[in-house]
Amino acid sequence: MDFVQNVPFFSIMISMFSGTISSILPEKPAKWLNTAVISVVGAMSAWLLWYLVQTGTGSFVFMMGHFPAPWGNEIRAGVLEAGMALFFSIVMLFSMWGGRKKLFDEVEYSKHNIYYILTNLLLSSLLALVYTNDLFTAYVFVEINTISACGLIMIRQNGRTIEAAVRYMIMSLLGSGLLLMGICMLYDLTGHLLMSNIKESVVHIMKTGTYRIPMIITIGLITVGLAIKSALFPFHAWLPDAYGYSTVSSAAMLSSLVSKGYIFLLIKIFYRVIGFDLICGSHIINVLFLFGLCGMIFGSLSAIWEKDIRRMIAFSSVAQIGYIYMGFGLGTEAGMIASIFHILAHAATKSLLFISAIGLTDVSAGSRSFFDLTGSAYRNKIAGVGFTVGSLSMVGIPVFAGFVSKLLFAKAGIINPGWKMFPTLIVLAISTILNAIYFLKTVVRIYTPEKKSTEKEKGFFVLQWKQQKLYCVTIVLFIILNMVLGMTSQPIIRLIETGLHNFS
Repeated sequence: MDFVQNVPFFSIMISMFSGTISSILPEKPAKWLNTAVISVVGAMSAWLLWYLVQTGTGSFVFMMGHFPAPWGNEIRAGVLEAGMALFFSIVMLFSMWGGRKKLFDEVEYSKHNIYYILTNLLLSSLLALVYTNDLFTAYVFVEINTISACGLIMIRQNGRTIEAAVRYMIMSLLGSGLLLMGICMLYDLTGHLLMSNIKESVVHIMKTGTYRIPMIITIGLITVGLAIKSALFPFHAWLPDAYGYSTVSSAAMLSSLVSKGYIFLLIKIFYRVIGFDLICGSHIINVLFLFGLCGMIFGSLSAIWEKDIRRMIAFSSVAQIGYIYMGFGLGTEAGMIASIFHILAHAATKSLLFISAIGLTDVSAGSRSFFDLTGSAYRNKIAGVGFTVGSLSMVGIPVFAGFVSKLLFAKAGIINPGWKMFPTLIVLAISTILNAIYFLKTVVRIYTPEKKSTEKEKGFFVLQWKQQKLYCVTIVLFIILNMVLGMTSQPIIRLIETGLHNFS
């Protein structure tokens, strides 16, 4: 075994143990440890991805403790897993940089090291969801992910964040309960927890016709459980407050990474546990398709009615998650490729929007109301540019990542052999128009000069390059990341295709 094949295990363990070490460190060492861990994990993930691409290995399985199945636990790594781990690390690092200055205003100084503990545990759980080849291990890290995310919401400790954290925890525990029930039933039906072993048993069960109905119920429980945790419409009620009132770094990570970890686990279950053909034949995929379409419309309508810029961005996430599940619902490889690419595009764009929005509200006396944001892009130019780029990407303007996503969804809809073509194209068009209404309306507002100076404007804190170097660099890096996805999409799409073929 080549040494690089230890990377998935090392990545998870380094992230987990750094959380433990951060608990005894003061704020500054904990901060630098957090930055170092995310950077090291990202570098190792890039090394692993390069190795897999260059050698054409495709994928490999790492046995924990070198015990074979069914006694041992396994980690599986392929180009899709390595690429997702690299991307998650990049987005998390940028999100932490973008919100670092605000952390002093939003969180008590004595609790900063706790914030870094939660971030390290969140990274560890995301990596485990990406790499694990064992369903029970996946469940354990789903719970670690939930607890970490809940802590990142409520660490700000005001009334709204505590309420949001409680609502998030209730909905997440409901989703976790359904997921655990599904895993228990799957274990009862197959006698296995490793994904590859389960798939062999599932194929046998469906061929012989024994336990077919319990198997369909099991698939439904797992799918609904992860759909609730990833805020698919109509299970999204917790999302606006959780994203809207948490710290800026928390909002960026929650919207970009946490829900995507659950969605990626669901993709693995579809392909590596159940089999995508069986999923399509179970008609559960049709329910996801309809919920995805509804999410695309109702999430956008809620964003249009919202007057708070951060809650507007949060409601936009409901619509974007609807896009992902709509792609699943098409039941084709093209739809799945479009959904996975949209995971990347949405993660890169939504973090940029949240971090840019905080810069706009800072120069508007802390107000998040649209009326008070008038002219804010002139008072904080880099935040205005960042928000504009993020908005154009979400609308689907060429050059940016969102355009490629919508193009892939449209293509997947056109080549769909069944009845789903017209609903896909119609709702995609409507959703794009609604995206343009609320995002471009906001861009126009922040670039509308105020007619006269007010007393409130005298108290504005004007961000300058010397005062906010890291913040400015972060926005520039997010813009570059977005444009890389938009302008060099073909190699990324080919990696996604390769990864899906390896899953099968």
